[in-house]
Amino acid sequence: MNESSTRGNVVELDTSVPVWEQFFTVAPLVLIGSRDEDGSLDLAPKHMVTPMGWRNYFGFVCTPRHNTCRNIERTGEFTVSYPKPSQVLITSLAASPRCEHGDKPVIDCFSTFPATHVDGCFIEDGYLYFECTHHKTIGGFGENCLITGEIVAAYADDSYLRYTESDDQETIHSAPLFAYLAPGRFATIDRSNAFPFPESMKK
Repeated sequence: MNESSTRGNVVELDTSVPVWEQFFTVAPLVLIGSRDEDGSLDLAPKHMVTPMGWRNYFGFVCTPRHNTCRNIERTGEFTVSYPKPSQVLITSLAASPRCEHGDKPVIDCFSTFPATHVDGCFIEDGYLYFECTHHKTIGGFGENCLITGEIVAAYADDSYLRYTESDDQETIHSAPLFAYLAPGRFATIDRSNAFPFPESMKK
């Protein structure tokens, strides 16, 4: 970190290395499901994920070096599972490296269920699930790429859904969210406050 101060406690960061390791940011954590060439399931944890606009599009950052990227290019589809805070261990295990033969035997220990509209699987006991068809992959972000998909089916644990007769804070308190604090930490979100949007604000 560059120690020269720019304004008060604000210091300039060293951009000769990636800035993302120098502070914490809050992100979702999901498991992207795809099929390897031999038909076996691949599940990969990703935290650089986001809705792609207000419509039913989803995107995440990957790298062509990973099977996830190659599988989606080949099959044209993938699944997304949002784990609960209680599933931090299995989410971590999904990041285990592949064996010398290219397989990932830890995946066999996961409880999964099949998707309906695409050839894929979800982890059991998550709170949100998407079935996606590949929309487009955009390269050029250094060694990384942005993979986007259209959500063709979605499912959620009923206790995590928003209802007009329910208070949003009570929903979050009774159904906590799993947050990844990059780099390398996680948190359970069970408290929140309404954001003070200006009355005239529009999407």
